[in-house]
Amino acid sequence: MLCLGIDPGIGRLGYGIVSQTGDVMRSLDYGVISTGPGFPTAVRLGDIFRGIEEKISSHRPDVIAVERLYFGRNTTTAEMVWQARGVILLAAARFGLVPYEPKPSEIKLAVCGSGSADKRQVQGMVRNLLNLPETPRPDDAADALAAAITGMALSIYDTRNAAGAVQ
Repeated sequence: MLCLGIDPGIGRLGYGIVSQTGDVMRSLDYGVISTGPGFPTAVRLGDIFRGIEEKISSHRPDVIAVERLYFGRNTTTAEMVWQARGVILLAAARFGLVPYEPKPSEIKLAVCGSGSADKRQVQGMVRNLLNLPETPRPDDAADALAAAITGMALSIYDTRNAAGAVQ
């Protein structure tokens, strides 16, 4: 099974591809899609859309997980990131994928066992769970891998519950 995890952003969007065979998870690809701040929002969103479509097309994930975001006060940043989430969801829909949308606390809980884990704990657990030689950089990529791990867990949970409901 393959999961594409995404940490949404307008300037820098993190992505991570995680595979799972049995109990073993590993990272197949991770990084960021960057857009230039000097470009119009529509151009930046187009770059994100094409970048996500390319990742979905090349890896063919079974599952996608897009972190749900919470913004307290910075509504300008929030608006742009929500627009980026919209093109991510559109790209997923074009490939027939219905994303899981875990909250940050749900990702922390899935990866670290605590919904209040700090960023360093999440990054360290991502490195350990995926048996990586070092912590993925930048932070956006590590966060995307954490979202992918969470998406994988949610998918397995849903599959097991669906199987139990059928019996």
